[in-house]
Amino acid sequence: MSYFVHESSVVDGNVSIGDGTKIWHFSHVQSGAVIGENCSLGQNVNVAPGVVIGSGCRVQNNVSVYQGVTLEDYVFCGPSCVFTNVLFPRAKYPSGGPFIKTLLKTGATIGANATVVCGHTIGQWAMIGAGAVVTADVPDYALMLGSPARQHGWVCECGQRLSEDLSCPACNKHYELTGSGLREKAE
Repeated sequence: MSYFVHESSVVDGNVSIGDGTKIWHFSHVQSGAVIGENCSLGQNVNVAPGVVIGSGCRVQNNVSVYQGVTLEDYVFCGPSCVFTNVLFPRAKYPSGGPFIKTLLKTGATIGANATVVCGHTIGQWAMIGAGAVVTADVPDYALMLGSPARQHGWVCECGQRLSEDLSCPACNKHYELTGSGLREKAE
């Protein structure tokens, strides 16, 4: 086995876990889940059947990644962030699927205690602030804050807030507007 699973965690059969991944205390990876290389799943993480988590992802403590959610590479899910997969849940009338899809593109960050309502795409390298509630698609590199989440500027791939001219004060990358948000300017 080229990955680590803490003895208190449960990994069902028929899962794929990449090299270098670490699954910490009291977590559960359910049958049919796919987890890439070099990921870290913190304490009390649940990965539902059919979920795909890319390589290099960090899923912090107390996060449930439900059916219908896909994380591309290098996605960060902060402590106790929430995903949904049904818009109108009822205990008496459970849907049982099909579940509404949610996609987090490469490098997206979800802050602690934020909620992502199902059916939306979080753009690459976007940052959702702690406690925000995402109710719509999020552009690439957008900084989203509040409930409901609204855009409050742009962030660099390195995570720093961009200046008004769309340059990063930390790493000196420069960006330009596109139809889907931002992209790094070609030199």
